Amino acid sequence: MVYYLIALIVFLLDQGTKYLIATRLELAEQIPVIGNFFLITSHRNSGAAFGILEGQQWFFFLVTIVVVAGIVWYLNKARATRKLLPLALGLVLGGAVGNFLDRMLNGEVVDFLMFNFGSYTFPIFNVADSCIVIGVALIILDSLRDLKGGDEITEVKEVKEVKEGNE
Repeated sequence: MVYYLIALIVFLLDQGTKYLIATRLELAEQIPVIGNFFLITSHRNSGAAFGILEGQQWFFFLVTIVVVAGIVWYLNKARATRKLLPLALGLVLGGAVGNFLDRMLNGEVVDFLMFNFGSYTFPIFNVADSCIVIGVALIILDSLRDLKGGDEITEVKEVKEVKEGNE
């Protein structure tokens, strides 16, 4: 249940920050936070990450519904035996639902976190995007731990112990 709470917190934080940006800043207005390196801005994105697949709303709806259903199913399955993976899925779930709601209501996502590296501007993003990226990174970390034989897999060990005890 705690992982759904994490998803809810991510969702509320994402929606709250997007609301503040959308209602308090003009489109393309910028507020320097750390010089020209980090700025808060008001930007809209009708595509996916980095503006790809712009205008493909039905594709995003279908993919998000499938991903959210898959996360909920797997979260219910994995939460009893794992710790890192459900946390990661909670972050991805909250972020996915946050961006999904934006697309459903407005046909676009509010982005506002802008980073400049010299003359290069990293694609503008939001809290949901950040949580999705962090969640995916944690999923990869969890998978790498499995490959190294980490102690996260307890279900398989228990089944093996029961079979050995019966023989």
